[in-house]
Order: sequence, then structure tokens, then C-alpha cells
Amino acid sequence: MSTQQSTHKARKRFGQNFLQDHNVIYNILSNIQANKDEHWVEIGPGLGAITEPLLKQKVILDVVELDRDLVKVLTERFNHLDNFTIHSADALRFDFSALAKNDEKLRIIGNLPYNISTPLLFHLLNSTNCIEDMHFMLQKEVVDRMCADPGTKKYGRLSVMIQYYCETELVFDVPPESFDPIPKVMSSIVRLSPYQKPPVEVKSVKDLNTVVTTAFSQRRKTLRNSLKKLFTEEQLVALDINPTLRAESISLAEFARLSFLLEQ
Repeated sequence: MSTQQSTHKARKRFGQNFLQDHNVIYNILSNIQANKDEHWVEIGPGLGAITEPLLKQKVILDVVELDRDLVKVLTERFNHLDNFTIHSADALRFDFSALAKNDEKLRIIGNLPYNISTPLLFHLLNSTNCIEDMHFMLQKEVVDRMCADPGTKKYGRLSVMIQYYCETELVFDVPPESFDPIPKVMSSIVRLSPYQKPPVEVKSVKDLNTVVTTAFSQRRKTLRNSLKKLFTEEQLVALDINPTLRAESISLAEFARLSFLLEQ
């Protein structure tokens, strides 16, 4: 993300769209409330539009960037600062928890490439024990799915699994013309605040994920059909879950109850 004109051309294969709208940058900074000496991690810093103001706030900042040309640009710009560390790495394989020292909590921010946003979110959920909060710029459609309630068209696997780990909040929308190049879609900023204790009890997140993934893999079907390989209709009824409903009508709490049954 950068406001500086640079010779760097955005690369399609990295899904790069650089933020360059000063009002949006100001709005992001006023919403994230970064404080001196906090440990921040920026994923996909681009040309440094958010990196620079964060460093001026005197936070301790680690940035993770895959594009080696950008690593070079950012290193030249910021490496003289002692609160800046750059990691030339793929965020999908990066161990974020390794950055958290002495039980500190990381604050994470990023303009996530559309093509890897969902797998990257799931990767980060594995480290929520050392994350204070996360602020991401994503395709608006993805943010709407993350924040969706049961009974709505946008509600799906992403909604259930993210909401098991985090409180979700749409912060504000960002129009396409805020970026260079201009994407074809609207973007949004989302705030994810990991729960100290998940809102529902499960024995195994893996089992929860299995039930949720199976139910939504055939979302037009009723539960009696979409989940028939896992549960009988009688088992659903015994858990007070209506077998004629579709997956999009089932709450996180109900999916959690089903996951206990899978254990048995």
C-alpha cells in the first residue's frame, strides 16, 4: 500500500492493488488506534502506504512481503529505522506466532490479495492465541461473508469458522478508485478480535470444520441429505436440529453440538 509514485508495476500474479487514497489511509489509521511500542505485523505492505505512518507511531513493526522487488524498495526506504524488520516470505507459510515474544500479543494488518485471502485467514486462525486483533482490507464480498448471520445468503463455512475464533466487525467500505491499479470490485476493512474463550464449546475444531465443510459443500440440499454420510436423521432430531433445514440456517452453536456427535 503506498502513496508514493514508484516505478514498481503492480503484478497480477501477486494480486497487487496499491492503496493510494490519503483519506482512506487516514481513516484506517484512526480506526486501528496504533500505540507506541505495540508489536504490529503488516502482511503485504506494498509500497508502504500504511507502513510509513505506523513506523511514525513508533510501533515495533514486522512486515511480511513475497515480492522480492518490493522487499528491495521497502528495505531501501525503511531499513535505517530500528523499529522496522522485513521478512521476505510467503505469508501462507509464515509462522506468525514465532514473532510474539514473552507472551506479548501481536496486532496484524494487511491489504490481502484477493486470490489468497481465504487460505491466509485460515492460516492465521492457527495463531490466534498470540494475536490481539487483525485489521484487513479484503474484497467486500469476502468481508460480508465473514460477518454474515445464519439465515442469510452470504452465511457459509467462512462465516462459521471465523466466528468461532473471532468477533467480526465491518469497519468501512473502500471504493475501487482508492487503488492503483483500480480493481473491479469494492473492498472493505474488517476488524477481527480473537476470543479469549470461544463462544461455543467444541472438543475438536477439526471435527467442527468437517461438519461445517460437509454441510456447506452441498448448500442447496437439506441437512438430512448433505450430512447423511455423517449422521442419521434421528441423530439430528435428537439434537433438536431440524433435518429439513439447509446449512445456512444452522447457527455456530448448533454446528458445535453436531461436532460432539462426530467425536462419538
